[in-house]
Amino acid sequence: MASVLLCTDEPILAEGLKRILAGSEGLNLVSWCPRLDDLAAEVETHQPELLLIDLTSHVNFNVLSGLHQIAKQAKIVLWVHAISTELALQAMSLGIRGILRKTLPIDTLMRCLSRVNEGELWFEKALTDSIMTARRYSLTRREGQLVALLSQGMKNKEIATALNISEGTVKVYLSRLFQKLGVKDRFELALYGLKNLAPAASSPDGASDDAARGQVAPPWQTPRSFFVERLPVRGQSDERRPNVPMKF
Repeated sequence: MASVLLCTDEPILAEGLKRILAGSEGLNLVSWCPRLDDLAAEVETHQPELLLIDLTSHVNFNVLSGLHQIAKQAKIVLWVHAISTELALQAMSLGIRGILRKTLPIDTLMRCLSRVNEGELWFEKALTDSIMTARRYSLTRREGQLVALLSQGMKNKEIATALNISEGTVKVYLSRLFQKLGVKDRFELALYGLKNLAPAASSPDGASDDAARGQVAPPWQTPRSFFVERLPVRGQSDERRPNVPMKF
């Protein structure tokens, strides 16, 4: 029997899943964790085979990145009301094994968990289609650094100092980024950065010189490509999985 650990801040949701799985022959809810901060301890105690994560506003790229560090042996499924294309893509790239909408029937939930436990991936066709058709934006190393710093609340002068460029150059970069990403202002660009960039250990050009002067450079993400969704994924009445099961 596959052990399931649920992470959600909704007690009613946890109780409902407990009763559903109680009637299952192959799945068992061993525990539920109401706080993300306590998830590592719960995983260590119960060693679940399946980790079901309720996608709340607190679950972002950084959280997803850390899941495999605390649950290396577990297969992870996101349980969502809705999910953006960019976060879904990031989740897939991080090894999330399934994304399941809460509005789907109980038997679909059971089937998803069982199939994922058997080694398959579970992603609805509407979601994978959205990913395939989403626009891709590629940020340069410098653009990624600038967006990361902006997302930390830095002003133009502070960004210029951190990157060792002029304040005018920062403004030029910002103008280009507004056009490239289709955002209207600094606030929207900062939100984009919070959703798509994770802190990393890389340093900007000239970081070694800064270190010699006693300055500590802030963390940012190395350059990569991003998918940006303009319209939410529309739900469909029937669940879909990839035509060909994928096992790993």
